Amino acid sequence: MAGNSFGQAFRITTFGESHGGAVGVVVDGVTPGVEISETDIQEQLDRRKPGQSSITTPRTEPDTVHMLSGIFEGKTTGTPLMMVLYNSDADPSAYDSIKDKYRPGHADFTYLKKYGIRDWRGSGRASGRETSGRVAAGAVARKILESMGISALAYTKRSAGIECTTFDPDVIEKNPLRACDAAAAEKMLARITEIKETDDSVGGVIECRVQGVPAGLGEPVFDKLDAELAHAMLSIGSVKGIEFGTGFAAADMKGSEHNDQIGPDGFLTNNAGGIVGGISSGEEVLFRIVVKPTSSIARPQNTVTISGEPQVIRTEGRHDACICPRIVPVVEAMTYLVLLDHYKRQQAMLA
Repeated sequence: MAGNSFGQAFRITTFGESHGGAVGVVVDGVTPGVEISETDIQEQLDRRKPGQSSITTPRTEPDTVHMLSGIFEGKTTGTPLMMVLYNSDADPSAYDSIKDKYRPGHADFTYLKKYGIRDWRGSGRASGRETSGRVAAGAVARKILESMGISALAYTKRSAGIECTTFDPDVIEKNPLRACDAAAAEKMLARITEIKETDDSVGGVIECRVQGVPAGLGEPVFDKLDAELAHAMLSIGSVKGIEFGTGFAAADMKGSEHNDQIGPDGFLTNNAGGIVGGISSGEEVLFRIVVKPTSSIARPQNTVTISGEPQVIRTEGRHDACICPRIVPVVEAMTYLVLLDHYKRQQAMLA
C-alpha cells in the first residue's frame, strides 16, 4: 500500500509535488460541528511558507488555502475535508541542467530505484512542500484539541552548533530561527549567514513540549504513543532522529536516577517525557528531533548521472540555508494529528 496516508480514527492523505499544479490534503474522521475557517488554517500555513527570512528559500508561494469540501456555514460536516494550495511560483527550468544527475542527500536515487521514474522538478513528492498539507490538517486537529486544553509548542533548540540556554516562549515567533532563546537566536542567525555565503547549509535540533495531554493515550504494543510520535516525526523530510524526555542521556544514568518516582501529588520528575509503557502519563510530553542540513547546496559535489557517469554537481535554485524554523510548525502539526487520532481511538474503545 502506498504510504501517502497517516492515522486511523483521524486520517490524512496528502497529495501533490513541489513543481506540480498544487499540493494539499484530504482529512477524514473530522468531528462534525467544529467551527473552523480558512483563517484558522492560513495562520499555521503562513508559519511554514517560504520567503520568511534571509535564511529560508526566497520562493514566493502565498500558500493560500482553498477548502473544497467538508465545510458548511463555517462548521465541519464530518465528511472528508479537502484543502488545496495551488503552486504559483514553480520554476522547474532551474533543474533542467541536473535532471539526469543524482543530487547528494536527496531522494533522486532511491525514488528512481523504487518507481523506475521520478519527478526531477525540485524534489517532486519528496519535497518539503508536501508538508503544507500536513500543516493544514494539523490546524484542524489543533482547533479541536486546543478547545480541550491540549497545546503543542515546538521551537529551535540548537542550530549551527549553537544551543539555547534559556527557555522563553514569548520570543519564539519573534526571531527568524523560531528559537526559544533570543540571544542564542542572534548568534545562530549570524553563523548561518556566514555558512550560507560559502554555499553550504546547516541543520539543528527542534524541541517540542505538549501540555494538557490526559493520562491514558496510546495503544500498546505496536501503536504506543511515543512510537506513533516517532513515526510522525521521522516521516518529515530532513528528520533523522528523535528522543523523549532525557533521551539518549539515559544511557549514562542509573535506574535510580532515571525512574520517575511518584508522590501523592503525582510524578516527582519527568525523565520519561510524559509517556510510560507507550501510554501518556498526564505529565508534559517532551521530545526532540534532529534535523539534517538542507541537502540542496550550490557547493560542488561528486555524483553520477542516471547512466552511472561521474559528474560534479551544483544544486542551484531557491533553497533554505536552514530548514529548522519552517519545520517547527510541521512538528506541531504532526503532534496534533497523532494526539487527536489517539484521543479518538481511546474514546472509541471506551464507548
